[in-house]
Amino acid sequence: MCGIFGIHSRQVDVANLTYFGLFSLQHRGQESAGIAVGDGHGVKLHRDMGLVAQVFNSATLSGLRGTVAIGHTRYSTTGASRLENAHPVPFLHPALGPGAIAHNGNLINSQAIRRELEEEGVTFDTGLDTEVMARLIEHTHGSDWAQVLSQAFRRVVGAYSCAVVTSDSVIALRDPYGFRPLCLGYLPLAGQPAHLVASESCALDTVNAKFVREVQPGEMVIMNDHGLSSVQFQTSGRHAMCVFEFIYFARPDSLLKNCELEEARIRMGRELSLAQPVEADIVIGLPDSGTPAAIGYAEASGIPYREGLVKSRYINRTFIEPDQSLRESGVILKLNPLKRSLRGKRIIAVDDSIVRGTTSRRIIEVLKKAGAKEVHLRISSPPMRFPCFMGVDIGSTKQLVASGRSVEEIRSFIGADSLAYISIPGLMRAVGAGTLDQFCRACFDGAYPVPVPQQLEMDKMAFEAPLAAQPAS
Repeated sequence: MCGIFGIHSRQVDVANLTYFGLFSLQHRGQESAGIAVGDGHGVKLHRDMGLVAQVFNSATLSGLRGTVAIGHTRYSTTGASRLENAHPVPFLHPALGPGAIAHNGNLINSQAIRRELEEEGVTFDTGLDTEVMARLIEHTHGSDWAQVLSQAFRRVVGAYSCAVVTSDSVIALRDPYGFRPLCLGYLPLAGQPAHLVASESCALDTVNAKFVREVQPGEMVIMNDHGLSSVQFQTSGRHAMCVFEFIYFARPDSLLKNCELEEARIRMGRELSLAQPVEADIVIGLPDSGTPAAIGYAEASGIPYREGLVKSRYINRTFIEPDQSLRESGVILKLNPLKRSLRGKRIIAVDDSIVRGTTSRRIIEVLKKAGAKEVHLRISSPPMRFPCFMGVDIGSTKQLVASGRSVEEIRSFIGADSLAYISIPGLMRAVGAGTLDQFCRACFDGAYPVPVPQQLEMDKMAFEAPLAAQPAS
């Protein structure tokens, strides 16, 4: 899960607007950030480790002048958390010139393509699947960028929502299943409007752009001085957006499939309350991602909603920290109990998910230490039992507390008085899905939309390890 932003305009500072757009996508990745700009002659790039505000300042932005730009906030799924792995990733096509690519997703055949390219003499600096894309673009023949990118991306399998910048164009591509979100917008300026692309509509709101529509699965959209054009470069038998975008990843004020996510999450709580009731005195949400479902649970159950935990606004999202030790320490730093609200109370605590179980266990300890009489945990997603190969850092069943364990065994491990999850049909009703196969839900039921080796343990450091001793490029 990463954040992508792109813009074409001759009337506004594209680097500055990209910078502000990335602020609204910071929740999608906090390891590194970068912006690449095309000025009609070449492509300039600045990227570094850290949050958007740490990577850029007025001096770095002033050096990024042009008419087209893309930006990226990174959350790693393959490739270690190192500067060389920050996006956008530059490339140089022998006939068409320089460019850079920003990618949200994960390819499942990147190592096979990498081996093919290595046999042709291509060398790599990182373990990124995005660098595999970049080198594949360099070694794909074509008379224009649309032809090159169409041919290159037909060879890759997996999840990708990408933005490519060249000297004069921004090109957005989405995989034929539509695993990761990508949307289009415009700024109604005098003369030619500015065209934009972003992972989420909230980034368009931040720069006062108008939401137009989602980039369709298998679609390529080209933005330049000629305006906006579209090519359907690939199709599939079904669409399969990651349902976890609705549950947790995307911001609640974003639109996905014409649905405002805050409302979808409230409906998840209502579904959960109807299916999994329990006697209690108050309902609390585990901030911030559990709050909408907690409100829905309280509305449906008639049990009062209260704030039970105060969240520090200066702590990053625990689930997407790249290291388990950082995740665990982040829990204690992030949440502080409102003891008077909790003392002596039977509490229903609502959260969006349980992944590894360590966060839930620590939170329940905090609530009981604050004086809660009972803690009943309700989860607005089904149990996560299977790895994700499409852009989330869960590459092994060993990382999932629900894999091979019953709900009662998980309850005992985390220390809750009771534990219940929303069902898959209940979740589908909440997100407005007419049929189950509109979404990828493989982390719940193992039904992967594309064939993947289920025994594969995608340790994100394993592919990077042979390169770790090499000097940075």
